[in-house]
Amino acid sequence: MGGASSRNQKDQPSRSTYFNQEELKKLKSSYDEGGLEMTVPLIQEKLKDLDNIELNIAVTGKSGAGKSSFINTMRGLQNNDEGAAKTGTTETTMEPAPYPHPNLPKVCFWDLPGMGTSNFPANEYLKKMNLKQYDFFIIISACRFTENDVKLTKGIKRLGKNFYFVRSKIDIDLNSVRKEGKKLNKEEEMEKIRNYCVSNLEKAGISSPNVFLVSNFDINEFDFQKLNKTLAGNLSDIKKQAFMLSLPNTTLEIIEKKRAVLKKQVWMLATLSGFVGAVPVPGLSFACDTGILIPAIIGFRQYLGLDDASLQRLANMAGKPVEDLKAVVKTPLVGEIDKTFVIKMFLGGTFIAISAVEIGLDFIPVVGSIFGGASSFGMTYKLLNDVLNDLTENAQSVVKTAFETEIVCTKTSDH
Repeated sequence: MGGASSRNQKDQPSRSTYFNQEELKKLKSSYDEGGLEMTVPLIQEKLKDLDNIELNIAVTGKSGAGKSSFINTMRGLQNNDEGAAKTGTTETTMEPAPYPHPNLPKVCFWDLPGMGTSNFPANEYLKKMNLKQYDFFIIISACRFTENDVKLTKGIKRLGKNFYFVRSKIDIDLNSVRKEGKKLNKEEEMEKIRNYCVSNLEKAGISSPNVFLVSNFDINEFDFQKLNKTLAGNLSDIKKQAFMLSLPNTTLEIIEKKRAVLKKQVWMLATLSGFVGAVPVPGLSFACDTGILIPAIIGFRQYLGLDDASLQRLANMAGKPVEDLKAVVKTPLVGEIDKTFVIKMFLGGTFIAISAVEIGLDFIPVVGSIFGGASSFGMTYKLLNDVLNDLTENAQSVVKTAFETEIVCTKTSDH
């Protein structure tokens, strides 16, 4: 990790695009063959793919293990929030229940019934649950992983799907040690619990299992962030981006990773603006810019958790009044975003002096160098970058206020 100024220029393109190397080659050959007219449809298709990407995450385990609370936490919700998964100590899930993310409805967590109950005996479970439809599985236990968990894991493995073991309610275990009057070494106790889980799974035939210890009520403690990094690291690029954007804003690192994801959209949106800007039809360039910029700004704002609903959810999670979080948001970008607002941004001195700013067009894949800094491309590129940076800084202020952290976080790549 490092600041933007320390990045090696030669690896900038790979961090500026959702396209893999094969797709970049196709992009370049299309441009060489037919210019922007053949290139822009490929960019439009990729942007459409980003909007339509589906991610289905299955969460399963024994009743009472904390599946529903885990799903709510991953979606940035408290158990009593509107739209939260139903929780309880008895079996509340009688069939796979979908819980879409509040801001990214195509990122969906599925609460699966526990395996091995009277309603779902182990020998019928794999057939009834249609496991092929899920991208990966999270298997949750509140004490130890059972024979049914192992059977389920082997069935998932045969499908070629990834699975992850989560030992929940770790906070309760540690509190029990404290109540017994024993001197608590948190790291040692966690390692003991982890080794116990791993040993049982290995004895049951699961080789080298990773076990994550979490509390559903403290997402910034224990292994929750480690789990999120592992989940993201094992997804394909495009699904990884969707997963990262779905995470609740609980750390500065998450916000920086979201900035890195959204930064990749900027040059594609600017290219579309530049392409229309090159067409000599009076008024068409600016009309296109507003059509691109308005939804982009609103989307960036929501992904970075600065819309009213996201701020309220974060306030609930942090146990803080939402007014405290809103008080540190110092940007007009949280107000109404319409054509008038965008025009004012274009006319503002910060955004109009594009030609005097080093935008770094040479590092934008394939098409960057064909536009001048004062073109529609350059203006859109610079404006969206400024918008993204402004929103990121405000999102960081919100997280610092919500969780009372002053951790300095440098910019990160999406890797």
